[in-house]
Amino acid sequence: MQHLDAAAVRAWAGACVGSLQQLRADIDGINVYPVADSDTGSNLLHTFTAAHVALTERPEVATAGAALRVLASGAVAAARGNSGVILSQFLRGLGESAGDAARLDGAGLAAALRRADELATGAVARPVAGTMLSVLHAVGTAVGREAATLAEITRTAARTAAEALDETPRQLAALAAAGVVDAGGRGLVAVLDALEAVVTGGGATPERAVTAPPAAPAPQAWEVMYLLSDLRHGEQDAALDRLRRDLAALGDSVTVAGDGQGNHAVHVHCDDIGAALEAGLRHGRPHRVRVEPLMTPAPPESTAAERAVVVVLRGDGVVELVANEGVPVLAAEDESAEPTGPTLEQLIGLVGETAAGHVTVVPGDVDLTTVAERAANHPVLADRDVVVVPCASPVQALAALAVHDPERRASADVVAMAEAAAATRRGDIVVAAEEAITWVGHVHAGDVLGLVDGEVVRIGEPGRVAETALEVLERMLAVGGELVTVLTGAGAPEGIGDVLADRLRAEHPEVELVCYYGGQADAVLLMGVE
Repeated sequence: MQHLDAAAVRAWAGACVGSLQQLRADIDGINVYPVADSDTGSNLLHTFTAAHVALTERPEVATAGAALRVLASGAVAAARGNSGVILSQFLRGLGESAGDAARLDGAGLAAALRRADELATGAVARPVAGTMLSVLHAVGTAVGREAATLAEITRTAARTAAEALDETPRQLAALAAAGVVDAGGRGLVAVLDALEAVVTGGGATPERAVTAPPAAPAPQAWEVMYLLSDLRHGEQDAALDRLRRDLAALGDSVTVAGDGQGNHAVHVHCDDIGAALEAGLRHGRPHRVRVEPLMTPAPPESTAAERAVVVVLRGDGVVELVANEGVPVLAAEDESAEPTGPTLEQLIGLVGETAAGHVTVVPGDVDLTTVAERAANHPVLADRDVVVVPCASPVQALAALAVHDPERRASADVVAMAEAAAATRRGDIVVAAEEAITWVGHVHAGDVLGLVDGEVVRIGEPGRVAETALEVLERMLAVGGELVTVLTGAGAPEGIGDVLADRLRAEHPEVELVCYYGGQADAVLLMGVE
């Protein structure tokens, strides 16, 4: 290949995702720096998967420069972990350097790799030798020495990265003590190996051994990540410098990386989650916040599970409820109801992270079911058997999860979960935002509406949430039921669960009630009857 065009960029992105999927467990297993939290491989895979999805969603992109910029934008928005942020800046550097070029030759790719080195290093508050930054810097230096063809540049980049990776234990004591190379650097080598394979037609990327470290206790700390937008300061560079200093005072592994369009992926390891978020609030709008404990043990085996179940929901309470059961769950943003965008990218990443051959996706509402079906049919997951259990409400998703049995055959389990969801009648209590005409009468803004399976069945006066909810429950229980599940929304009246429990004990003693904080913003109460 003499030039890198948009088609080659797409092929490279797919090859990177495939390679990182294969290496995820191995890379997680050698993750000892900056903390041994066994997630670098997962973070790299999640970040590059989001970048790949962003590009597949833009079939009209026809130039190498534009394709690289789309990859970068997707990576910055979904960057996970220190390594993911650095990877996003690697891609951003390639895209910025390529500009509007339709194709890149050897000199163009060499310049792009040098720019990638500059941006990635600049994103880290305190760069450390022996990390993926060292590997990238070695590549940027090596490709700048003389003019060469595209194939020669990719060979030089891949070979230099592998040699620099081998040097990382001699540069960083933590790696030497564990007897491993840098995990992030290993991921970068895989990315450059994939680039060489695409350009030269060399097929499979070379085998490169990794050494698993001995088990070690992880520190008690938090990994805080968020996307920062709407910077309030006129001098953006100065604001970002202040943010880096603020975060560096709280902890380490600080990265603040932009996508060139006003969004910045922020990452820090610290003890004070609130202070890390407040630092962002002083400079802009933090959103898509993710917090993880830095105490995840290394997986005992690198083999992938045959089956997995993942869930996508709205509402912080119900998300936490499912997560506490050990089920992988994605918290969807309210603005992500469309079948494209951040939720689709994140869901594809979550499915990919399971490394399972069969994945059952349980969405929490109709819009998220559409997103889940789009993800299940996405070409990025073509090598997986992804099945969606359609749900119209989080209460149906909970019912499906309640009957999940990993010992059952996959097909039978999916059928059982789908039947449980479909058999759960759903009731919603919402406050009308505007006037409307319904089958049961005229609705005014502020009225309390009771819905059963999506249809308005009761119009209550403003503020009469408990009364309306009890009337809807009576209607639902008239045809039978043994279990009522209630999820309270962010605007639910205090003590509403006790009111419902008292009435049910008095009038339906045979019915069990469970009430959880759901945290949903669109409904005061979500109710399910089984």
